[in-house]
Amino acid sequence: MSALLEIQDLRAKVRDEDVEILKGVNLTINKGEIHALMGPNGSGKSTLAHVIMGNPKYQVTSGDILFEGQSIIDLSTDERAKLGLFMSFQTPEEVEGIKMRQFLINSFRNIHKEDKITLLELNKVISQLSQNLDLNGEFLERYINTGFSGGEKKKSEILQMGFLKPKLSILDEIDSGLDIDALRIVAENINRVKTGNMGVLLITHYQRILNFVVPDYVHIYIDGKIVKTGSEELAKEIEENGYSTLEQEMGITISEE
Repeated sequence: MSALLEIQDLRAKVRDEDVEILKGVNLTINKGEIHALMGPNGSGKSTLAHVIMGNPKYQVTSGDILFEGQSIIDLSTDERAKLGLFMSFQTPEEVEGIKMRQFLINSFRNIHKEDKITLLELNKVISQLSQNLDLNGEFLERYINTGFSGGEKKKSEILQMGFLKPKLSILDEIDSGLDIDALRIVAENINRVKTGNMGVLLITHYQRILNFVVPDYVHIYIDGKIVKTGSEELAKEIEENGYSTLEQEMGITISEE
């Protein structure tokens, strides 16, 4: 398998603060693989996602992030996006003044500059993706996430993932706040839009989405680093016994505050 993302002993903190949040993360995602990252609240899962995407709020203090063999540590967020990285937000922002359809098309043109697909064809793709997600046509003419329900916001993120066709999709708690019907739709569409070579890092607190999106690997993330890796069975163990079972097994202290 060809490595898509390699995180090497990554350490990071909030810029202008002294508290280390990422404490030596190591992770390799190969093309086509789905990796689930599970951990209690406050363990730093979302911070890892933001650092991978180059959020300027955070400062990398040591280690490296390689994407298709190239270090991206010094690249801006938009430069990383153009390389093929995508991140969905746990709490998507509302953006007044920019309609969803306009945003999708402009983003696609910016990322896939060499693609000569026509506007008509792009709109057909958007319409089909929207139908798959049970989003009506009016949704596309609304401002980004403005007035959207929680479920619509999460579906909007998967719509973007499917339309922009990234090489790596980082999904930060895409399942949070969804009822079972919305969860099933979101999960089905993650499976639908994930192409053969797309890598996925699925960050979650619970195992339930993994009933629908089956990971190749499950990583348990505690206090700023990965402490255990296994198959989907590991996620089921955590669901049944909680993260606290790792305290005795691995001699670590877990706070779920």
